[in-house]
Amino acid sequence: MKIVALAGSIVGSKTKTAILKTVEILTQKYPENEITLLDLAEYTVQFSDGRNYLEYEGDTKYITETIMAADAIIIGTPTFQASIPATLKNIFDLLPVNAFRDKVVSSVVTAGTAKHYLMVEQQLKPILAYMKAHIVPTYVFMEEKDFHRKEIINDDILFRLERLVEDTVLTVEALKIIRIKKDEEYGF
Repeated sequence: MKIVALAGSIVGSKTKTAILKTVEILTQKYPENEITLLDLAEYTVQFSDGRNYLEYEGDTKYITETIMAADAIIIGTPTFQASIPATLKNIFDLLPVNAFRDKVVSSVVTAGTAKHYLMVEQQLKPILAYMKAHIVPTYVFMEEKDFHRKEIINDDILFRLERLVEDTVLTVEALKIIRIKKDEEYGF
């Protein structure tokens, strides 16, 4: 199984801390899977101009092809102005409309305060649904108080990250079984 952990911002440390912890949990619990961390701060990504994602070059092509080849994507995003950052939106714009068809997508979200917890429901999930993702319904929301010196200090958050990783992997496995049964119906 190919899993991409996407740190969807080029600034700040909380989202990167959260996604690195997620990758650590994935590596410990599911070492047999191919796990790729895409930290947008480490790449130079072109703005979407409407081309097919295969027509881009360099980092942009690498990121889009890696996402398209994944079975699951765990998106780490901060909350900026009660929405997702432009860097993450640009990634969505670079991909085709059906980019997440047959893919499982889950979310790890950071924000300065609890006031932004609905951003996932009102901003992120509608985009993912439009792009045909199988969305893991629960997500992990973290705020300023859950971090100290670039570490997650809230044990409940750590437990919820473990559960999110497990739910993501189990959903991919369940969808594979469903696809096999569906393919068997066709008889060829």
